[in-house]
Amino acid sequence: MSRMRVGTAAVAAAIALITAGCGGSGTIGQNQGGQAEPPANKNLVLLPGVKAEPFYISMECGAQEEAAKLGYQLTTQAPDQFEAALQTPIVTGVLATRPAGVLIAPTDDVALANPMTQLKGAGIKVVEVDTRLQDESVALSTVSSNNEQGGRLAAQTVAQLIGDTGKVMVLNTKAGTSTTDARARGFEEEIAKHPGITYLGQEYTDNQPAVAAQKVSAKLSSDPDLAAVFATNLNSGEGAATGLRNAGKTEQVRLVGFDASPNQVEDLRAGEVSALIAQDPATIGRQGVQQVVAAIEGKPVQREIQTDLIALTQADMDANSQYFYKTAC
Repeated sequence: MSRMRVGTAAVAAAIALITAGCGGSGTIGQNQGGQAEPPANKNLVLLPGVKAEPFYISMECGAQEEAAKLGYQLTTQAPDQFEAALQTPIVTGVLATRPAGVLIAPTDDVALANPMTQLKGAGIKVVEVDTRLQDESVALSTVSSNNEQGGRLAAQTVAQLIGDTGKVMVLNTKAGTSTTDARARGFEEEIAKHPGITYLGQEYTDNQPAVAAQKVSAKLSSDPDLAAVFATNLNSGEGAATGLRNAGKTEQVRLVGFDASPNQVEDLRAGEVSALIAQDPATIGRQGVQQVVAAIEGKPVQREIQTDLIALTQADMDANSQYFYKTAC
């Protein structure tokens, strides 16, 4: 909020605020002329879930572009792994630098609540991008894909690919990751509508491709007639493709992945992945910056924003190449 002048101006500002609360069109942060005072602090920080992942790189590219357009400076800090224990000290360090706003993909929907609340308590505007906390009172806005819809779309795609019959499993990343849990939930709800399909449940991969490959190998040993795998994120999808490739099962087992990293796109083109549910991370980054800047400048903020997803197949992938993720801006 901008600083108010003392005396008569303060009384006028207070009246304006009361009027706005009674149905007026005034916005907190505006001066008497109706123009928002430019903030002195134009520093933003983006805290992705993990370093060097194409999804978050693509998000950063969109965020950087929008921040520059709006006249703000954006820096990015990410943990080496998708771990609350690694992200928490980064959040604490950012708190000491007092940026005007923070965009964050919390790596745990409960464990990050306290450090993010500290940001809020320090007057820093907080916007969630991609993932979110269970506590909805901390962030001013949450920008993410409609993840349950993405899970349902994956289930519909799987059902079509296997002719509505066979055994399927889900590879999730970590319990407590809001986005992938929502995708798994959407998948489970939709796949239950297909009585010819046997759902074998979900396995957690710890967000490690090697673990995903091991989980697929183990499932093929216990259920050699496995018909399809749904991998809820980039690392799980890449690992599942490796597991199927090592077992010589890429033609027999349909793999539907979530995200569109360069490796996944290559696997789709080669026929080793049957379909990808692609997000639009650059748009998440752009809209996240728009919301945090609006909050900083005292303008209205949209509490929930959900971005589009699309099912990519080998036949239509090149026509939708704008959804392919980047490894550099």
